[in-house]
Formats: sequence, structure tokens, C-alpha cells
Amino acid sequence: MSVSFYGNELINIAIGIESSGIAFYDLMARSTKNRAARDVFQHLAGMERNHIEIFHNMLSEIEKEENPEVYAGDYAAFLQALADTAVFTPAKGRGDGAMGVETDIAAVNIGIGAEKDSILFYLEMKEKMPAEQRPMIETVIKEEKLHLRQLAEFKKKFKS
Repeated sequence: MSVSFYGNELINIAIGIESSGIAFYDLMARSTKNRAARDVFQHLAGMERNHIEIFHNMLSEIEKEENPEVYAGDYAAFLQALADTAVFTPAKGRGDGAMGVETDIAAVNIGIGAEKDSILFYLEMKEKMPAEQRPMIETVIKEEKLHLRQLAEFKKKFKS
């Protein structure tokens, strides 16, 4: 059995991913004693907030479609599980306290992996969205690539 997604569902998954990113970067900003790391994490959290705004705007522009469910709530639960595990997962540091991240470099590495995963997700999402929605997703993809570069540059500076 294949699962298909409507545009609004994909956007809701993207909002979940961005929300997880905000939670991660905010917690890392609060957890670090390094001012440069804090600035990077706060900046990235702010950009993720902007992405949520973009996705909310996209939601308001498309017609809501529903996928039929075999059991009430199953499909919504499936989508939530997909969003929860898509990018910022417990194994990547999402959890209690400082997310089990002991160093700023470890946090940056988690961020790098998550940004790569989000780029892949959004590239796939773009292919499934209506043509008129694709430029907005492309904007988010460009910004996620920027996040990846910023994290990689910070990692280089921090190591040296």
C-alpha cells in the first residue's frame, strides 16, 4: 500500500520539522557558554521561525484536502510521527535537558545533519507540490543550504 500526501499535509510536516529545529536551536543557545555559538544558534532559530511563517502563508493559499482514514486519527498520527522523526529526532539530540549534547561542536554536528535531512525532505516535497507553490519551497531550500554553510563555517572557526 502506498501513502500519498496532499500539499497541505506536506506543509504541516514541514511546520513540524521547523518547530523541532526551533526547539533544538533555542535549547542549544541557552545551553552554551560560548557567545559565538549562542549567536549562531539564535540566528538559526530565528530563520526557522521565518520558515514557519512561509509555510503558514502557503497553507492559507492552498485548498485543504483530506486523505481517507481506515481508523479515525490514524492518518494524523502517522503524519505527526513522520514530522517528529524526519529531521530533529531523539537520536540526533532531541530530548530532555540539553538534549544529551555535551559540546558546541556536537550540537553543530547535529545541526549539520538535520539541515542536510531537511534539504532532502524539502527537495522531495517540492516535487509533490503544485507548480505555483514551488518557488516558496525553493526559497526555504536555499535558506536551509545557507544554514548548512553557516554551521560548517562555524565548525571550522570553532575547531581552529
